[in-house]
Amino acid sequence: MSSGGLPKIHTAQSLPEHLETLDVSFHVSAAVQEFSIKDLEHFTGIKAHTIRAWEQRYGLLNPRRTSTNIRYYTSEDLKLLLNVSLLNQNGHKISRIAAMAESEISEALRALESAADREDHWLGMLKISMLNFDEQLFRSVSKTFEEQSGFSSLLMRLYLPFMGQIGMLWLTNAICPAHEHFVSNLIRQRLFRAVDELPPVETTYTGSVFALFLPEREIHDISLLMVHYLLRSSGYKSMFLGQSVPLEDMTQLAAQFPELHCVAYCTTYPAENGVDDYFNRVLREASNTALKFHFAGRVFAGVESPSDQIACHSDGQGLLSSLLNL
Repeated sequence: MSSGGLPKIHTAQSLPEHLETLDVSFHVSAAVQEFSIKDLEHFTGIKAHTIRAWEQRYGLLNPRRTSTNIRYYTSEDLKLLLNVSLLNQNGHKISRIAAMAESEISEALRALESAADREDHWLGMLKISMLNFDEQLFRSVSKTFEEQSGFSSLLMRLYLPFMGQIGMLWLTNAICPAHEHFVSNLIRQRLFRAVDELPPVETTYTGSVFALFLPEREIHDISLLMVHYLLRSSGYKSMFLGQSVPLEDMTQLAAQFPELHCVAYCTTYPAENGVDDYFNRVLREASNTALKFHFAGRVFAGVESPSDQIACHSDGQGLLSSLLNL
């Protein structure tokens, strides 16, 4: 395994086929993978030097070695570290966790079931389902969380943060595009079904109108679909226009919807060094209109809005909160 490369996948015997509880008994599919210590850091948020210290001091993990003597970790190591991280964040000392049997870890995790930080564990299980291309695990985690907290909470508390973390994992080469496409399509299927089940907006509607679009050369629509559902479920008129929509098309909508809110979630375009130029283009196209543009994405973190016509947000949660409070 090359340093910083994608995890290797090997075949193993099948493990349990269904989800039994909310803790470490989440099953992991037949794929057994190899991870570098940097991969573990990216997936868990625990620094590599901390992982090494826990290994040396408490024997927490027992990394294996390749034929060329390179250390690697398995899916089971990753799952254990995700659980250890959750317990540690909720007040359990690492020395105590390292001394726990698997059954004790399970019991401690079940005790955290109602904790506010419980999402960390659910997110960890979604990551494992993505790594193993395990549709059954992904659906089981999603279904259980939705039954407990509702579909809107599933979107806001799990899927939106999950998609943000996927972007970072992709940038660090911890996953490949196939991983992202796998989970994105599962989420997309569920979102389209959920939107289709919502009642249509009444023809007498007089509230705010939103047009959701992706700029030219932008194709990542999952986060925008989530915003679309949440706006529709809150009673707003939201039109999902999809991928690669030219700016001039958006400004032409001003004739029919003079105070339209144009909403975009950007992942790959514009690039960080092209934000100012893109905003200048937006303002040129939207001159002499009352259109308001709302942009979200990591590329806009720390960016100051150049005009009252443009609002910037670094993530989907901030974007949605702003839209619902207009």
